[in-house]
Amino acid sequence: MTLIGRTRERAVQTLSLDSPATRNALSASLVGELADALTECAKDADVRAVVLTHTGNTFCAGADLRDPPDPDAFVGLLRQIVELPKPVVARVTGHVRAGGLGLLTACDIAAASHEATFAFTEVRIGVAPAVISLPIIPRTDPRALARYYLTGERFTAPEAARIGLLTAQGEDVDAVLEPVLDGLRRAAPAALAETKALLTAKVLETFDQDAADLTALSARLFSAADAREGMTAFLERRDAEWVV
Repeated sequence: MTLIGRTRERAVQTLSLDSPATRNALSASLVGELADALTECAKDADVRAVVLTHTGNTFCAGADLRDPPDPDAFVGLLRQIVELPKPVVARVTGHVRAGGLGLLTACDIAAASHEATFAFTEVRIGVAPAVISLPIIPRTDPRALARYYLTGERFTAPEAARIGLLTAQGEDVDAVLEPVLDGLRRAAPAALAETKALLTAKVLETFDQDAADLTALSARLFSAADAREGMTAFLERRDAEWVV
């Protein structure tokens, strides 16, 4: 059973996270399949751009707590999106949580409908938004990020656009993306690749400098007692023991 749907229209390849039963959580299998699909897109001269979207009412719920990906594999996936020599456009019509926000922000352009909601929920299960910070911190308003990282609050698509997590938002995400995809189709492929490289250079510097330390931090936190309690509480649908 494939976890990544594929369709193509006028040189735009759409990849859909297709595991609605797990709210498109980042399992080892889903991360691996998405990486393979992106590799195929990079090699295919007929692909001008990639749209990353989802089935169901959740774009991505973050790490699959029952089958988490290897941290290095997830960092590799985020870097692959940033480095892909073709623009990657996120199309969101549902909820985005935790690691899903890393996936979203690694994309070059991100748009969402007003049904979408967002939250950095890591602190509520006893961990930190470590490796997803690699694409997020260079692209997001630092004062707003401090609030949402530290509190785990849910926020809306207009707020996500205001703080830089989204490029654009609106009632109809496809209407929002129509001029974007038209512009990408009108652009020369080599020019797109070189322009993307200009735009992502600073983000990739962050990967080079911080990926190893943040991966180690993530592994340490996920193996700690707080994470065990937080994940158990989440799966049992109860408050963690530290909630006051």
